[in-house]
Amino acid sequence: MNNILRHTLSTKIDLPGPFWRCAELFGTDECAFLLDSGLNEEHPGRFSYLGRRPAALLTGRRQANGKRNLVFELQTWRRPDGQFPDAPDALEAPDVDCFEGEPFGALRDLAARYGESDAGSGQIPFTQGLMGYFGYETAYSIEDLPDTGTDDLGLPALAFMVIDEVLTYDHAQEQATLHITGRGTNAQAFATERTAQWQAELESLVFTKTGSAAVPMENPTAPRAHFNREQYQAAVQQCREHILAGDVFEVCLTQRLEMDLKGSAWELYGILREINPAPFASYLQLPGFQVVSASPERFLKLDAGGTVESRPIKGTRPRGETPEADGQLKAELGDSEKDQAENIMIVDLVRNDLGKVCRIGSVTVPELQVVETYATVHQLVSTVRGELKAEYDAFDLVRACFPGGSMTGAPKIEAMKIIDSIEPVKRGIYSGALGFIDAGGAMDLGMVIRTIVCQDNVATFGVGGAVVSDSDPDAEYEETMDKARAMIAAISTLNNGGAA
Repeated sequence: MNNILRHTLSTKIDLPGPFWRCAELFGTDECAFLLDSGLNEEHPGRFSYLGRRPAALLTGRRQANGKRNLVFELQTWRRPDGQFPDAPDALEAPDVDCFEGEPFGALRDLAARYGESDAGSGQIPFTQGLMGYFGYETAYSIEDLPDTGTDDLGLPALAFMVIDEVLTYDHAQEQATLHITGRGTNAQAFATERTAQWQAELESLVFTKTGSAAVPMENPTAPRAHFNREQYQAAVQQCREHILAGDVFEVCLTQRLEMDLKGSAWELYGILREINPAPFASYLQLPGFQVVSASPERFLKLDAGGTVESRPIKGTRPRGETPEADGQLKAELGDSEKDQAENIMIVDLVRNDLGKVCRIGSVTVPELQVVETYATVHQLVSTVRGELKAEYDAFDLVRACFPGGSMTGAPKIEAMKIIDSIEPVKRGIYSGALGFIDAGGAMDLGMVIRTIVCQDNVATFGVGGAVVSDSDPDAEYEETMDKARAMIAAISTLNNGGAA
């Protein structure tokens, strides 16, 4: 138990416009985030969150020698006792500490250092704690895997901010609330002062972009790819040969696309949001790069009472050009034996993963193979729930389930070995998980799909699909292009002068 004095001040706030647009407060901040959702009848996501000015930032990078431990850099702007580092400008010159360690232990230690909280035990799941991502290659710290793909992007394997200032929005109540956590002997005064500063900044906020995007959905710019059509088809066939040989049942094969970026990541987020709104959409600013996501998939949720939920997606059809064609494609997905087989294999994998850390008999499947509709695709979604054992926490849960089975195949480890041998580049943030781990123990992580990484005026994004024994290589390639459609259109719009 951390005995450092803390004070959290929660204040209802009037917003100057739509909640997500308040992220324009970020400006040139190196560290900031928006978790952008919406409650509706079909998709989950009651709360949205945004925050900036973290107390600390922990990044972990893989080592070239194949060690499981990561090399961490911890930047500290505000210490657990509330004090700022002894620097001329505390916001620009943090303390920096480097060390080597296991990722989940390092994050657990960081969370403990900044203290437990009961704030997340109320109605709002995230008011203070950790926010960031686990990249796909975090899995190399869990399992012994081959290591053949090139890490050409060079991004951290994981990055998490310690967030003490969170603006939340309850879509059901249409209410924004600001949560400021102060620390040390001046905790209450700090929280009061920062609340006033936030209110003043919001009142003076002038949105920089207005209007709608003109979206070129029919003739977007073609992306560059690590696989052309024929190469991807050959890779699908390699996966099928492994399946037919009895090595695995299913492999989630992916490819990475890239396009030049002629505008800001924030403008890109606004355009993508209009084209493809999603329940686990997010925008993340970190030193040297930004993450723009329209993810529809929940990887893992843990509530304050210990209930765990995962909602794996497996099975896709494009949207139809007419209502009749759209309805036919939706019905086709729901009736497809191939897609149902893909989905049930991943459901079984998720059940097995949750069984490692959940109470015996508690793992259930309340929804199986429900067709959900998004802007550019129909998806086949299932829900798996369980009750976490009392001796485990959010970090244990992630370690037991990472990476999400819908992005690997089954059995998971054998599928990942095949993926590593076929895909030419590391996945990086794509196929990982992004979201929050509240100081009170709650957690919600989205799967990093339909996600663009912006770095050095280049936008990169991964797309893929499940390969099974009867997969058609050409159809598998077309599925990746269906999933890429919204991201290609958003980038093309921005590059052609569109605005959010």
